[in-house]
Amino acid sequence: MKTAADIIESPKSSCFDQFDEQLQVLTKRADYDEAWPEDSLQLCRQFGVFRWFCDSKWGGLGWSEREIQEGFLRLANVSLTTAFVLTQWVGATQRIQRSENESIKAKLLPRLAQGELFATLGISHLTTSQQHTGQPAVTAEKTSSGFFLSGAIPWVTGANHADWFVGGAALDDGTQLLFAMNAIKPGVSIDSPIPLVAFSGSDTAIVRFDRAFLREAEVLAGPIENVLSAGVGSRTGGLQTSALALGLCKTAINYLQEESRNRSSLVDAAARLDAECKHLEQELLTITSGGAACSTETLRANSNSLVLRATQSALIAAKGAGFVATHPAGRWCRQALFFLVWSCPQPVVNATLHELTQA
Repeated sequence: MKTAADIIESPKSSCFDQFDEQLQVLTKRADYDEAWPEDSLQLCRQFGVFRWFCDSKWGGLGWSEREIQEGFLRLANVSLTTAFVLTQWVGATQRIQRSENESIKAKLLPRLAQGELFATLGISHLTTSQQHTGQPAVTAEKTSSGFFLSGAIPWVTGANHADWFVGGAALDDGTQLLFAMNAIKPGVSIDSPIPLVAFSGSDTAIVRFDRAFLREAEVLAGPIENVLSAGVGSRTGGLQTSALALGLCKTAINYLQEESRNRSSLVDAAARLDAECKHLEQELLTITSGGAACSTETLRANSNSLVLRATQSALIAAKGAGFVATHPAGRWCRQALFFLVWSCPQPVVNATLHELTQA
């Protein structure tokens, strides 16, 4: 059992290096594009990682937003799939924590802070996914004591491992509600994981509702118009995605720097990419500290650009060996594609398309 000295209480904790080393061993032991990272998540429990994101009232450490991004930068540099899975747990947990539903907070947050429960998030259908169809992906039918949910949430990470889902639904009057639902409930079913280009180990799947009953006590917010703007959203969600991209950048750049020790032709490229990555990291931390280095969308677009260039540079440096399925450079390139499509706001899409199509 871990002692208090082994808990990562801040990004500067001495045991963070020990955690990184052990996580690196687990990362090498399995291809995380294929396997759910249970061993890595267990390591996170042992070192108190889940406590970073919860207030002390619930047994957490109450890290600041800057500290959280520093933590994600380190996590993503070692095990990107583990970091990605955690962002979805964090998104769900933060929405519970910012809810006014005190009973469900008291019920779930102490166990979430200890990593005893795995909660995950399914709100893409309320934001970027399926909005073009004009029909709500999940509907809620009001009853005297709750709601019947019908429909499907299209992108739920860790769906088959979840204890609780945090999701959203629309009523026929156009209002929306946000809920926390036990994953084991009549009318709830989960598809097999979607075979993704990368992060297949994230167990991302479709969650379906066939008149699943949602109790009033499980409602986090609403029904109101545009429930995600009601103050229960995750303030750092977009920044976490940029942090993950920059963590992958560092992985690819570290490989380039290692290769450049014996290949002088790589020195300049590695140095330029490293300088750009450090600049974007500083912008990320400035934003989380309340500064105005740039907009969140600009940071995301620049991080997307860099992660594509850094991973492809690593593949070039690896030469033919990098095109072999077992070489990490190919996996890094596939993982970089994730940032083009996951929770990617339209301004970021526009900026990326402009960069990719300009002469």
